[in-house]
Amino acid sequence: MTEATPAYELAQVNIARLKAPLDSPRLKGFVDNLDPVNADAEAADGFVWRLLSENGDATDISVFDDPWLIVNMSVWRNTDALTAYMYQGRHREMLARRREWFAQVREAMVTLWWVPEGHRPTVAEAEARLLHLRAHGPTPYAFTLRTSFPPGASDPVAGEVPEGLGCAV
Repeated sequence: MTEATPAYELAQVNIARLKAPLDSPRLKGFVDNLDPVNADAEAADGFVWRLLSENGDATDISVFDDPWLIVNMSVWRNTDALTAYMYQGRHREMLARRREWFAQVREAMVTLWWVPEGHRPTVAEAEARLLHLRAHGPTPYAFTLRTSFPPGASDPVAGEVPEGLGCAV
């Protein structure tokens, strides 16, 4: 009897540094579009899951213990599904306006990784993956859409760093 090949889904995290508080007039255009953009994501082909707080969004979830950072994390069927959503409709419009609301930074603020089907990543796991990408560039453990790796190239979950890839968190 042969062992079944595990199924994988694509986790993504992106963080952004706010230019002003979320309740400020400067961020009104961003905040007013959060619910419609998130609804579009949830209706998109290939969408699986997104991070939500008890308040129903992720804007109040802490990332890297920095009150000026906001986090968005989701799981998709594959890179094609994520890419199709990112570059169309309202999300594309929001991407075009991101410099109005978020500071430009030099370090990586987005990373992707494969998770076993059904796994829902934690913020701690996302932080570890993002730090790994910043320290080592794209690897099977943490990568980008531009430099991606096939599912199953890195199996650890819950923030575990694969042996030999050493990343201090």
